[in-house]
Amino acid sequence: QLTLVESGGGLVQAGGSLRLSCAASGSTFVIHNMGWYRQAPGKQRELVATVTNEGSTNIVDSVKGRFTISRDNAKNTVGLQMNSLKPEDTAVYYCNVTGRWGDDYWGQGTQVTVSS
Repeated sequence: QLTLVESGGGLVQAGGSLRLSCAASGSTFVIHNMGWYRQAPGKQRELVATVTNEGSTNIVDSVKGRFTISRDNAKNTVGLQMNSLKPEDTAVYYCNVTGRWGDDYWGQGTQVTVSS
């Protein structure tokens, strides 16, 4: 069993910054890719950024240049630094782990609200 716990969400004004963190515990040996998704009200959950075991990153165009994903394999953590936040970044952000056998694990989500 793998447990993911997110932290760092909150309310920020447009142009501000937030940093999300996610810590994995339990069966951490299954971890392969780590990443962040988000879901805005009335919309489907969407990919934000991922990072592989080897450190290769993938960041979606809508946040590229503003968001940075980082990973600490020794601590089994993944972070998302969010700068120049926009109201359209408002969503519940979910930490995700893809296991080495293709299974998905999710955190409980953390709310990010950007006011205009």
